[in-house]
Amino acid sequence: MSPGERPQGSTSDQAQDHSTDQLPGIKPGDLHLLQKQGITSISDLWQQTRTLEQQHQLATRIHRPLRDVQKWSAMADLARIPGVGCQYCGVLLHIGVRSSQQLAQSSAPKLHQQILRLQVQLFRRRDQCPQPGQIALWIQQAIYIVRRRS
Repeated sequence: MSPGERPQGSTSDQAQDHSTDQLPGIKPGDLHLLQKQGITSISDLWQQTRTLEQQHQLATRIHRPLRDVQKWSAMADLARIPGVGCQYCGVLLHIGVRSSQQLAQSSAPKLHQQILRLQVQLFRRRDQCPQPGQIALWIQQAIYIVRRRS
């Protein structure tokens, strides 16, 4: 893939935007607090939490721990990647991938091993693990998003 080329499987310059209630692990009360701040979509959340200063400000406004806002921001960043979306952003966060930048620098085989291990430990199911090719596509999509951002 050349630097400006859109990765295969990417249908637009922007990932599909979803409601914040689609992100895993955000409690209904926290969703309500976010909505009161005008944050109703993943792109809203990402735009308002891109920097540490923004994360501190939001945490203060909604009276939530900074670590919660940082977790939500990381999931919003990862969910912007079309292949990852809301389905896999929590899985990636759980194995230690905290940003699209970090995903863009990752190895597909290594991520596959980590996700497979997690799926087997938590669910005793290997069949729920995305295939290595799918993970490689996430990485290519992350590279594209990171390059577009810079």
